[in-house]
Amino acid sequence: MDMSLQLQLMLMPASPVVDRKPDPALIHKQPNTGCSPRFPTELDYIFIYLCFLSPQRELFQTKDKMQRLVSTLLVLLLCCCISRSQANRVYVHPFNLFAVENVSCATPHTQTSKPRETHPVAPLDIQVLTSDSRDPSNHSTQRQNVTEKMVVLTTLFNSLGLRLYQALSSKQSGTNTLLSPINAYGSLVTFSMGASKNTTDLFQFFLGLTSSNKPDDCASLVGRHNVLKTLKSINSLVDDGTKDRVTTHVWAFPRQDTQLSEDFIQGAKDFSDTSFIRGVDFSKPDEAEQLVNNFVEKTSNGKVKSIFKDLNSSSDLLFMSSFSFRGSWGTPFKPDETSLQEFHVDETTTVMAPLMTHTGHYHYLNDKMQRCTVVKLPLSKQSYMLLVLPHEGASLQDVEAKLLTYMSGWQHRLQAGLLELSLPKFSMSSVIDLRDLLTYLNPEIEAQLLGSQAEFNQLSNSKPFTIDKAVNKVLFEMSEEGAEPQDNKQEADMPLKLSINRPFFFAVLEGDLNAILLLGKITNPTL
Repeated sequence: MDMSLQLQLMLMPASPVVDRKPDPALIHKQPNTGCSPRFPTELDYIFIYLCFLSPQRELFQTKDKMQRLVSTLLVLLLCCCISRSQANRVYVHPFNLFAVENVSCATPHTQTSKPRETHPVAPLDIQVLTSDSRDPSNHSTQRQNVTEKMVVLTTLFNSLGLRLYQALSSKQSGTNTLLSPINAYGSLVTFSMGASKNTTDLFQFFLGLTSSNKPDDCASLVGRHNVLKTLKSINSLVDDGTKDRVTTHVWAFPRQDTQLSEDFIQGAKDFSDTSFIRGVDFSKPDEAEQLVNNFVEKTSNGKVKSIFKDLNSSSDLLFMSSFSFRGSWGTPFKPDETSLQEFHVDETTTVMAPLMTHTGHYHYLNDKMQRCTVVKLPLSKQSYMLLVLPHEGASLQDVEAKLLTYMSGWQHRLQAGLLELSLPKFSMSSVIDLRDLLTYLNPEIEAQLLGSQAEFNQLSNSKPFTIDKAVNKVLFEMSEEGAEPQDNKQEADMPLKLSINRPFFFAVLEGDLNAILLLGKITNPTL
């Protein structure tokens, strides 16, 4: 099957989109942008479809047909924009927001074989734990433009993140799963800083950042530093420095004596709170593995251990990005109301797990058609959790398969009510091999983005240069403490009892943009 068609099929919705509203913003209203943040709709799928129809491989030979098809789809795109005018949403093409000013009219095939500027990398020294310095960035200027970028970029990584999560959950069937869409997206953008030739185009298509109207002989590139800084700005909306903490760290270990491109080094800094780039001698893989893992453990304050395994002497680059979310519930759970209760892992397995209990007013929905209950749990003032519990006898896999279709509709149908809610404590982490995940999604996608067919001539002065390890570490921890004091007044009504005592799905979102920070499922809270 043609690569572009595979990518289209991968990203198109699995079933008809229903439960739509004229304005699919979730709960909060984003001020002063003319844009409404939301989950993916048919508008986004047409845009993604356009992105992946850009000529590749043999499609270069049918450019006229492609241009006519793109023109037709652009008309459909315009119709969607007009139909949504009642939502007061002004559609802005992502490329137009992030494009570099001076577009080079030289196709990716004729890009220089070497990066524009490279720098030597300090050798790894376990005694030197200082992070690389970051250039200060002023995000307060042109606030209107920055907000528009946040809204549009949120749509892109929400959509891609849900697809990546569905693949990861399927790959890890029956086990706890955790993914950060914003971190995975940022990692891929960082890799694209070193891509060359067709790999550059494919990264932009995959990330939804391609131009739909570039001249045939021009290579239109987005300002990826701007994209990474915008991702960091979105993270900063949640991190209030007290109750909720969001931190991102990047480690990159190139082969010793290799010079890395300035773009890649700066991209790692743009994306993270701290970055560590150190050269490593891989000639003795076992020693290199121990040295690298010890360095990561020390520079992460013991949070990240034994990440890199099975190194070899021909390694060029090890990369890891960690995303940590430490939050508090909007209303605290009383420790004396936490008790051991049964959690039904499957039809034949039951474990005893500590479940927290709180009685209060929540927004929730009992969706009888989709056989699940949805609850919105406030966290801080800037974030919340969406929890989805399948009905007894229903399949969590079936619910997860419908996330792209129904997630927005669930948000609009939530109703306030009194619940006695019991749920497990949240403290979990995961390690995601991006190359393995992309391979599971589609082997050819992995091969062209990060694998054997990918070209990274812009990443280093060494040729050929490959990405051997690409890892995301995700940590998620919720305190029983709350952002607001608990209301102790007695309720006259009898609460509806809801016990989260079987496998369930959850998402953690930023409150204004509805940016998905975390997606996960818990099948066994004792693991």
